[in-house]
Amino acid sequence: MGGLFGIASRQDCVKDLFYGTDYHSHLGTRRAGLAVVNEKGFTRSIHSIESSYFRSKFEPDLTIFQGNMGIGVISDTDSQPLIINSHLGTFGIVTVGKINNLVELGKLAFSQKKYFSETSGYDINPTELIAMLICEQDNFVNGIRHVNESVRGSCTILLLTRDGIYAARDRYGRTPIVIGRKDGALAASSESSAFPNLGYETEYYVGPAEIVHITPDGYEQVSTPVEKMQVCSFLWVYYGYPPSCYEGINVEEVRYRCGRALSRDDTVEVDFVSGIPDSGIGHALGYASGKGIPYMRPYVKYTPTWPRSFMPQNQSVRDLVAKMKLIPNRAIINGRRIVFCDDSIVRGTQLQDNIQILYEYGAREVHMRVACPTLIYPCEFLNFSSSRSQLDLAGRKAIKALEGKDDVHLEEYARAGSEKNRAMVEQIRKTLGMTSLKYQTIDDLVEAIGLPKERLCTHCWDGTSYC
Repeated sequence: MGGLFGIASRQDCVKDLFYGTDYHSHLGTRRAGLAVVNEKGFTRSIHSIESSYFRSKFEPDLTIFQGNMGIGVISDTDSQPLIINSHLGTFGIVTVGKINNLVELGKLAFSQKKYFSETSGYDINPTELIAMLICEQDNFVNGIRHVNESVRGSCTILLLTRDGIYAARDRYGRTPIVIGRKDGALAASSESSAFPNLGYETEYYVGPAEIVHITPDGYEQVSTPVEKMQVCSFLWVYYGYPPSCYEGINVEEVRYRCGRALSRDDTVEVDFVSGIPDSGIGHALGYASGKGIPYMRPYVKYTPTWPRSFMPQNQSVRDLVAKMKLIPNRAIINGRRIVFCDDSIVRGTQLQDNIQILYEYGAREVHMRVACPTLIYPCEFLNFSSSRSQLDLAGRKAIKALEGKDDVHLEEYARAGSEKNRAMVEQIRKTLGMTSLKYQTIDDLVEAIGLPKERLCTHCWDGTSYC
């Protein structure tokens, strides 16, 4: 996925930019970058963060930065920010999203004798392509509108100029931007949780396709939001940091409500509930509250030297890192019946290993309650599943085991309580070795978030899209 942070301040912005960007490290694992502007021009730095943390890579660079406006990014995709010289002037740009028609737009550019200097792997750098689309118009606002009209998928943008920062949310609001203010400065952020410790108060949630222009003195709406919205539901279930709010709705409160919904009518008898660290914890606390049973920690996460479990691009290394981070506690596990809550089951391979360890440490029963429905459709709008084909998804693997192919009767498999849905869940349960397995229904998830379903993207669970 990825996260953006920008600052426009009357004073030097570098400290706030550094820490504000760092507060997005849970959203990306491959690359990060900062750019600032002052009277002498633009300064930029980009580093790989695959083998280290943002802070350790960028702290030595802070002496080279000086300015009262800047942008930062944590990314799972391309190298950015980019500094672009154009007929619109010089600007810096960072983006978050997924461009499904990247190849098509690249071919169109080549047919017009344009070229790209940046690369992302062997492909066109998506952020450079977005900059190219912006520069096809006569001003920045029209250029960003042109991006929304041209891109299939999603693209949220921070654009840094000498006169201010343009914050532009993607066409259907799949990823958020929130504006914060403190005395003498404004910030634009993917996560509102970046604000409190830096002294900012959340002031405004940017709407779908809306563009605001931010200066140290305030912000101005330069393009109005559209009515249709498809904000990603997974932000509340998994991606988002617990103190953050999207559309004014707090992540941790949604996870509590998800857990309580999972506990309703669940008749399983267990000794305690636990959450798969870290994003499963809020769901588990809600479940424990709803059922009136203890919350305990049979697994403890060890993080001083281990980065995030899916940071390495190699799957076998990723699985090893995930295993090394979770340390089982035999004294809590032995002889107990345990129900776990987790945000989701994607592939299930890591979870299968952890469940086996629980049995080896003496667990009598291992039950799993999942805060969202079964993942069946790969994400088409963000980079959540960019490295995961549909064949990797636990739901699709179960369907293939049942049907001989993984792409039949998908609507019926997605419908909670249907015969095929129950068969798919049972197949996953047997594969992973659980005592029992239940998933959240889409209706309960939508209710827990608190927005109308047509304003939420639930595509990865039910294949629907309202846009």
